[in-house]
Amino acid sequence: MGEIFTHRLRVRYSECDQQGVVFNGHYLFYYDVAVTELWREAIGAYTDMVEQGYDLVVAEARIRYREGARFDDLLDISMPIAKLGVTSMIVRPEFRVGDRLMADGEIRHVFIDPTAGGKKEIPPDARAALEPYLVSDEASSAP
Repeated sequence: MGEIFTHRLRVRYSECDQQGVVFNGHYLFYYDVAVTELWREAIGAYTDMVEQGYDLVVAEARIRYREGARFDDLLDISMPIAKLGVTSMIVRPEFRVGDRLMADGEIRHVFIDPTAGGKKEIPPDARAALEPYLVSDEASSAP
């Protein structure tokens, strides 16, 4: 089983809806923050990647809501990478407050050429940097 990167953030008041829980759309924003931090830890600055001629875009996103995180909760976003394909990767994030699962999902990213816009193979250095975070499908919780 691979290493699972986890990013922690604190829920801000403005991110909560009238029911006092995190508005559902914020979970994708939280995910975006966590994947950027995963990238920073594993590979380096995201802007360096673009300068090297590749970028990462979301091709598909699915979030399953379980329980609502609330204002001032410390939300841990675990980022197990479930698959590294030829041009894509799949992350199965889990959003937790303590041991309570708030949400989980599956996000598929595609590597592209930022100039031409088409799909691009995962660069060998990026693949090597991400492989330690790769977990087996059996080990990660599929939505």
